[in-house]
Amino acid sequence: VLAASEVHAAFILPGFLAKLRQSHPGIEVEIVVSSRASDLRRREADIAIRNFRPVEPDLVASKIRDVPARLYATPAYLERLGSPRLPYDLRDADFISIDGSGQFLKGLIAMGLPLTVRNFPVLTESYLVMWELVKQGVGIGILDGSIGDAEPRVVRALPDLEPLMFPVWLVAHRELNKSRRFRIVFDLLAAELRARG
Repeated sequence: VLAASEVHAAFILPGFLAKLRQSHPGIEVEIVVSSRASDLRRREADIAIRNFRPVEPDLVASKIRDVPARLYATPAYLERLGSPRLPYDLRDADFISIDGSGQFLKGLIAMGLPLTVRNFPVLTESYLVMWELVKQGVGIGILDGSIGDAEPRVVRALPDLEPLMFPVWLVAHRELNKSRRFRIVFDLLAAELRARG
């Protein structure tokens, strides 16, 4: 059982699983997609892709890399804003929020953007829904730069703005080392995630 967020499950795991099925057709994989962290100690999953380091001593974790998250919007939406070039130019922009706690807003303010809660008229907990809204020109969203840069319908909003960095960890129960097939999946997935850097 492999646990991953919507973004990883939709954009990274299909290519990985195609390679895994070709090289190791006998390994069966169940994908659990959730925005919350699966409890590996309770066996909700065997391997998980996470954006934070686990603290449980019975888990093994490998930090894969830090991923740059960037702001994206359609060219038409940015044109309506007057083709922004500086953070101040986004003061009247609409952002698609993926976080009701306010941490996303705080992170953007820390990046130098002069935003308030009124800049977030749309909230969804789904990254896939947020990304569709961005592609439809509803507002600005933030996503892994490798995924965002590959989408032809959007461009970076403020391309010179420093990205928001977040870590990617691959986590498994310590018993992983006792199972050859878990080890194969873990190592191949780690290689796939590193190759995207």
